[in-house]
Amino acid sequence: MVYIERSEFFDVSPQAYRGFGTPSSHPEARSPRGQALRRWLDQQVEIVQIPVTIPDDALQLSIAQPSAESRRRLFELARENPEQQLPYWADIWPSGLALGAVALQRSNELSGRQVLEVGSGLGSTAAAVLSTGAELTVLDYSPLALGLCRYNGLLNTGRSPRALPVNWRHPARSVLQRLDASGPFPIIMAADVLYESRDIEPLIALIERLLADTGELWISEPGRKVAARFLDTLALRGWRFTSTTVDYARPDGDHDRIHIHTIRRDQAGDRVQFRSIGGWRV
Repeated sequence: MVYIERSEFFDVSPQAYRGFGTPSSHPEARSPRGQALRRWLDQQVEIVQIPVTIPDDALQLSIAQPSAESRRRLFELARENPEQQLPYWADIWPSGLALGAVALQRSNELSGRQVLEVGSGLGSTAAAVLSTGAELTVLDYSPLALGLCRYNGLLNTGRSPRALPVNWRHPARSVLQRLDASGPFPIIMAADVLYESRDIEPLIALIERLLADTGELWISEPGRKVAARFLDTLALRGWRFTSTTVDYARPDGDHDRIHIHTIRRDQAGDRVQFRSIGGWRV
């Protein structure tokens, strides 16, 4: 059964924190490997650095992301690809910052443990997870996204995650074997990865394969219908949920609701019940 545990207000818009200034970069970002990674990234896209703060714990980050013009070009190139995998990863999303806040709040559950993040994007969540002392592996279909995630880890924490290119619609057997050797993972995290219905079954298959029997999936999403179908599918298969809702204040004054779910396999095999919360079938 899914239930809303609590509601909070977070102002996580990057513009809201410009008064803090850009955090100083970690010396590791200026190391030979950090400089080599930055040179490679600069060859791919124009990069800008955006100051953001993870809410609640006020962790200040400097996130390197493609410029507006580079993002426009990335979307144009993606539309020409038969897979049509649009580069949503190239933006800083409130779901990622909200999930980063959860990582900081629950840092004692992450420190020293193997953690997997699916759909890492630019790495705002990853930076928060790395700051807890977790041993982090990140997956994304885009090598450029993985490069930016690793660079943002170095920039903000002096550590970079292990990064593997994975298209979970068609995962390469060799990569799955490498993940199997590292897993199963006690915690898998994902922020705002559900855009299309065709992703539901492949994503569930990946999680079922890699999550430890007693592990947890931490997922954040802004209430898209695809996410609701994803949760429905897991519930019908006997998974159990606890959920939190937070408000995201956008620069224009509007608010988005971000849902954060802790999802576990139902060890007891209880019958799933459904009820409605604000139009959600939960």
